[in-house]
Formats: sequence, structure tokens, C-alpha cells
Amino acid sequence: MSESAVVSEPVHGTVVVIGGGIAGLAAARDLAIAGARVVVLEEAHEFGGKLRRREVAGLLVDVGAEAMLNRRPEGVSLAAAVGIDVVHPAIASSRIWSRGALRPLPRTLMGVPLDLEGLEATGLLSEAGLAAVRREATIPATVLTDDVSVGALVDRRFGSEVTDLLVEPLLGGVYAGHARELSARASVPQLVAMAERGSILEQSAAAADSQDHTYAGPVFAGVEGGMGRFADALEADLRARGVELRAGDAVRAVRRTTHGFEVEAGPLGRPELLRADAVVVAVPAQPASRLLAGIAGVAATELGGIEAASMAVVTMAFRAEDVPSLADTDSSGFLVPPVENKRVKASTWSFAKWAWVREAGRGAGPDGEDLLVLRTSLGRHREDAVVREPDDALVSDSLLDLAAAAGVHARPVDVEVHRWMHGLPQYAVGHLERVQRIRADVGHVRGLAVCGAAYDGVGIPAVIASAHRAAAEVLADLASRAPLGSQG
Repeated sequence: MSESAVVSEPVHGTVVVIGGGIAGLAAARDLAIAGARVVVLEEAHEFGGKLRRREVAGLLVDVGAEAMLNRRPEGVSLAAAVGIDVVHPAIASSRIWSRGALRPLPRTLMGVPLDLEGLEATGLLSEAGLAAVRREATIPATVLTDDVSVGALVDRRFGSEVTDLLVEPLLGGVYAGHARELSARASVPQLVAMAERGSILEQSAAAADSQDHTYAGPVFAGVEGGMGRFADALEADLRARGVELRAGDAVRAVRRTTHGFEVEAGPLGRPELLRADAVVVAVPAQPASRLLAGIAGVAATELGGIEAASMAVVTMAFRAEDVPSLADTDSSGFLVPPVENKRVKASTWSFAKWAWVREAGRGAGPDGEDLLVLRTSLGRHREDAVVREPDDALVSDSLLDLAAAAGVHARPVDVEVHRWMHGLPQYAVGHLERVQRIRADVGHVRGLAVCGAAYDGVGIPAVIASAHRAAAEVLADLASRAPLGSQG
């Protein structure tokens, strides 16, 4: 919903939004624009979820999401609506660290090759692996009657080397998951659609020959000063609209009442009961499962079956003079295939990727020297033990891999370690059907809706789209009944 959305009559009623991440804030904005009284309850002491900034060597930089898809409209549209201009990467050329070298990442769809010539030039695959890719053009269309894993589909059409060396690191960067466990239909639906039409390589070549501009424009967008500014602007927008934002307020239970809902929030021993006409649950799958157990049992069970991956982000600031190997890089970082058995799964060279980070570091050192900020990420699905290691161990692992991959042998001026425990939902095979069952069960409970990364995509635009959907469902319900006069 946007400012220009047509609402024939203001909607009356109180809506409690549980969760103050980007999903909860986006849903709250839609509800407030439509006239509802909105209360947002967030367990953490700050809003924005994975859009978060921290200070490193005096510079405010993202320690969570640092970009969003530019080719989906929901994220950039909402940013514009709250007064945030987006910027695009200065350098968007990543590498794959494999067999002791940083190799160019060819043009792909989530790791699936779209350019055979470019793939051959990387030296990434063996001759047998390249032969398997070349055979893809001869394989008939893959028509799926059921869901399969991404890895199973790619293995079938391109061979296991493509899955291991290209798809795994790309999916690891998005989901922190494993290609042979993640749902193809949920994680990479474009790949399924192409495979069902025939050769993916031939379709890609035909699109290039026709100069198809369907996906023209930068792939990613960010925010000068960090994506955390997006969350801050959205929070300010909500406060200006009269939305009640309560941080550090954990929700203990949600119960149905004769006229709506009763939400129990606050510390143990001193709970506060809020009455609401409607509730939007915008928290991750596991806490959502607990909250819905008494009012939507099927949805609660299904949500309880969605696993999540943890990851750590290690952000470091180096003196530019101490890392000459990075001085004139033409890369925005590198990804690491799991088969390489490294601790780091990726490194983003923020100073190269984002012009504003490079500029912020100029003269920012203790003695006025230039600083270069980069970050590493560690941890995949079922690797919580890695993520829970002490900060010093995560920093040491990161420095060892940076030295081996990119010749970075210096000690950083400052470091920030941020852990995202159980922060990335895993879309297992059959995920779309699971989401249908969740929404069907939630739909039986009048005034209840769910949204967030557990449903339709983990990227910011997809999460915002789920928030728009949840708000629309609640608004339709509120508009269909007389005001109930709920009050907090």
C-alpha cells in the first residue's frame, strides 16, 4: 500500500503488530495510512530487525543487510516513500575462492551458468565439469510434478561441479543454507520456470542476442550511510503517523477473545494485557509458532517445522596503507564454496562495493589516514557452534582466510562482531505447500495475519511484499465489520 492507495472510508480498530523488523514496520505503516490505531511490540531494544548499523573505527556501517534487490519494486518504493534515496554498488564484480585462487564469478542465476564462454574463462570447473555444462543444451525440458531441491535440479542439468562450486556459495550468501536441501520452487523459482521450458543456456543466449532489457538496471540497491538508515526513516515515519512503537516489550501470549484478541506483553511477573481487534504476527518462524499455538494450531505446527540458520558478521577497518593488495581492487569481495572447507563463507569489501563507505573512510583513521572497511560472514545451516565461538576466534579465522585469499596480512584498527542467531529461515523442499497450509489456517482466524522472511522470500523486497499482504488481509477484515471499540 502507498500514500496514493484508495481507501473509501477510514478503517477503525486497534491492530497490534508483533515484531518491529522491516516486515512489522512496513505492515504497521500500511495499517496506519488506512486509519487503524497501531501498536508495534518489539522484543529487542531497537527496531529494524536485520537492518542494523554499528560503529567501527568511528564509522557507522551496516552489520546486517547491506543491500536489497533493485529489480523488485517493494524495497526501493518504500524507501522513497519515507524519504530515503537509494544508491547502487560502485563495483559489483565478485569472485569465487577456489583451489587457491580468486576466480571471476561468471554471469549466473543464483550460481547456475548463463554464459558458457564466461564460465570457461574462469578456470573454475574441471574439463569433466565443463563437459557436463555443455551437455545441458541437449537435455529435454525438466518438467517437475513435485518440488525438488535446487541442488537436485542443477545436478541433473549441469552436473555436480556447478552445484558445489557455484550454486552452493551463492545460495550460502542468501540463505546460509545448502543447495541440496533448499526448495527449488521457493528459493529460485526463475530457474524452475526456465528448466520447464528447456535448455537454460539456450534461453539465456537467446535473451542476450535479442538484447532483452526486461531486467535492465542495477541488480542491487543500498542506502548512503547504510541500510540501517532505511529502518530509522521508517520508524520516524511511523511515529509521525501516531503509531505506538514499543521496544524491549516481549510478547508472552496471544489469545482469542469474544471481540478480538488479548495480547500479553511485558516482563515476567508484570504482564500487560492489550486488547486488539486484529493482530499481525511479524516475527520469525519459531517464535511465531509459539504465539500461534493456542489460536491456529496447524499454522503453529507448520511454522515450528521451519528451521533457521545462524551466521556471524565480522566487520573490520584497516589502514589503507596496511593492505596494499586491496588498494586498486576491481572486485566487491568473494564467495567460498563449502567444499573448500574454509571457515569464512564470504567476504564483502564494503569500501569497494559502496562509494559512500570509501568516502566515509577517507582521513578517518586515528592519525588522519584513510580506512578501508570490509566484512566477512561465517556460519551456515546447522553450524551454530561456529557462530557461537568467541569474538577473538571469529576474527582470527577471518584474518587467516583473508590472508590466504587476498593477501591481507595486517591487523585491523577496529573490529565489530555481530551474530544473527537463527536469523535466516531455510526453505526446505515443499516450502510453498507449507506456506499455503500456514496461511489457510491463519485465514480461519478472523483478524489474524502473518508476515516476514519465513514465507515468500528472505530478501527485503519479498519481506515487504509479505507485509503488504498481511496488512491488506487485516484491513479487509476490519472494513467488513463494525468498529469494536478496542483499546490498549
